[in-house]
Amino acid sequence: MRTNTKVALSDARWFTSSYSNNLGGECVEGAVLDCGQMAIRDTKDRQRGAFVFPAPAWRAFLGAVKEGGESV
Repeated sequence: MRTNTKVALSDARWFTSSYSNNLGGECVEGAVLDCGQMAIRDTKDRQRGAFVFPAPAWRAFLGAVKEGGESV
């Protein structure tokens, strides 16, 4: 998902997914941004950047995951 809006991630408060572990698995971090967007990045490669999702898209994704369906 691409937008023309640049989002500052330098002040983001990152948290590790509760599904991540320290055994070298697929680890992700998230940050809820002030603008209501959600940023997601790879814990093992933080310098690579992050995917940033608008709040409605993130809510739709979470809802679909909880229902076991496909995301929008």
